[in-house]
Amino acid sequence: MSTAGEPYLEPYLRAAQKHGAEFPSLLWASPRTQRARFEAIRRAYDPAGRSVLDAGCGRADYLSFLLEHGAAPADYIGIEAVNDLADAAQTRHPKATVLRADFVREPARMFVGADVVVFSGSLNTLEGPAFFKTVRRAYDAAGEALVFNFLSSSVLAGQVYLFWHSPQEVLRFAREFCADVRLRQDYLAGDCTACLVKPDAPGTKEPVHG
Repeated sequence: MSTAGEPYLEPYLRAAQKHGAEFPSLLWASPRTQRARFEAIRRAYDPAGRSVLDAGCGRADYLSFLLEHGAAPADYIGIEAVNDLADAAQTRHPKATVLRADFVREPARMFVGADVVVFSGSLNTLEGPAFFKTVRRAYDAAGEALVFNFLSSSVLAGQVYLFWHSPQEVLRFAREFCADVRLRQDYLAGDCTACLVKPDAPGTKEPVHG
């Protein structure tokens, strides 16, 4: 798979060339902020016992987090376009399925029958049109819910390759096709987690507050 030339992937590819599969290649500020986002996603919709698709899974750190917190999914599928990170994910979790694909360019790869589709950080390099198009297709791919975090102000968007989106704009967009949209902004300044729940989905763990 050729990923060269895609501007949303270039920051990850450059980081992987320098750091391999080490933490800096994930473009997170710190393990602490990564865990804060993982916890917000976990609280938004219960992944335990469900099929989870982690789009832009990196090294499958989210799966490691769930296992450490007793919230093991029934099965886990990761999608990752950076080979070094995909290799690390498969090595760390040999029973997981890791697909090597670009979910922006190939959104059909997200249609794997997962109950819950998750993005953690992997939307942060997408500008408006690609961001919203990807969210819409991911919702279609989810059996029960789509959960994703995004930069919600300029506070954390300190690099030229990072893009932030207004929570109000994301909320308006999501409500065009989903009646049950919940936003959480109580865990990290400048970041927001959205949970889009499909009708009759059973996995809501607790209310999500704006």
